[in-house]
Amino acid sequence: MTIRGEPAPAKVNLFLRIVGRRADGYHLLDSLAVFAEIGDEILAAPADQAALTLTLDGPEAAALAAEPDNLVLRAARALRAAIGSAPRGAALTLVKRLPVASGIGGGSADAAATLRALCRLWGIAPEAVDLPGLSLALGADVPVCLAARTARMGGIGERIEPAPRLPGFGLLLANPRVALPTPDVFRARRGDFAPPADLPPAWPDAAAMAADLSRLGNDLEAAAITLCPPVAQTLAAIAARPGCLLARMSGSGATCFGLFATPERAAAAAAALPDAWWRWGGACR
Repeated sequence: MTIRGEPAPAKVNLFLRIVGRRADGYHLLDSLAVFAEIGDEILAAPADQAALTLTLDGPEAAALAAEPDNLVLRAARALRAAIGSAPRGAALTLVKRLPVASGIGGGSADAAATLRALCRLWGIAPEAVDLPGLSLALGADVPVCLAARTARMGGIGERIEPAPRLPGFGLLLANPRVALPTPDVFRARRGDFAPPADLPPAWPDAAAMAADLSRLGNDLEAAAITLCPPVAQTLAAIAARPGCLLARMSGSGATCFGLFATPERAAAAAAALPDAWWRWGGACR
C-alpha cells in the first residue's frame, strides 16, 4: 500500500543577507523563508526485503535522470541508519515539478519530504530520531524544509526561529530555465557582510511588507546576475507586471519572485511571462 503523497513545497527567500563566515568556509545567513503552494511530491511504498529504490516522475524529472544518487536516496539511507534496527526498505517515487538548481530548495524539500514520508511508512515517531540533525547533515536548507512553514533562518540554515506574522499576499515564481549551482554563486559574491535584519512582529498588508523587504535585498543577487544575465531579464519582466510590489531573486537563483496583493493577481502575472520559462503564481502555504 502506498503512503499518501508527501508534499515538498518550494522554499522562497523573501530576503537573504550574508552576515558572516565560519572558519570552515560556510557562510552565515539571515533570511525570511516562505513556502509556496507549488512543489515536488514524494510517494513511499513498502519494498521487498531491504531495498531502497527511486523512480522519477513529473514534468521536471528529465533533469535528474543523470543523478541516480540524489538527496532523496541519501535522506532515506540516513534515516534508516539512524533507526539502528533491522534494515527496512521502501519504493520511493519523486514527482518532480520544480526546476533543478534553481534557488527554491527543490532538492532540500525533497529530502525533507522523504524523511517525513518514511517516518510514516516505517512507523517511526519523529521525536524518536534526531530529524533536525539528519536534516542539517543533508544540506543547509533541509532543516527549514522539514517543517515547511514560514520561518526566520539563521546560522548556516540550522537556526530556525519564528517569523513575523505575514499578511495575505500573492507570490509569483519564474525561472528562465538556467541551472545556477549554489557554490558558484557564493564563490562569485563580493562585498562586506551585512547585519541581521530588524523585522517588525507583523505587517498590516502586502504593500507594507514589500516596502520593508525592498530595503533588505538578496546579497547573492549581484553575483548570480554576473554568472547568469538572464536573472536580470527575469527580474525586469516580473517587475513590469501590473501590480507587482517587489521583484527579487530567491536564494542563490536563478528563480526570481514577485509579490502581489493577491494570489489571483500573481497567477495572472505569471501567465503573461514567456512560455519558455518555468513560471507559477498563487499563494503560500
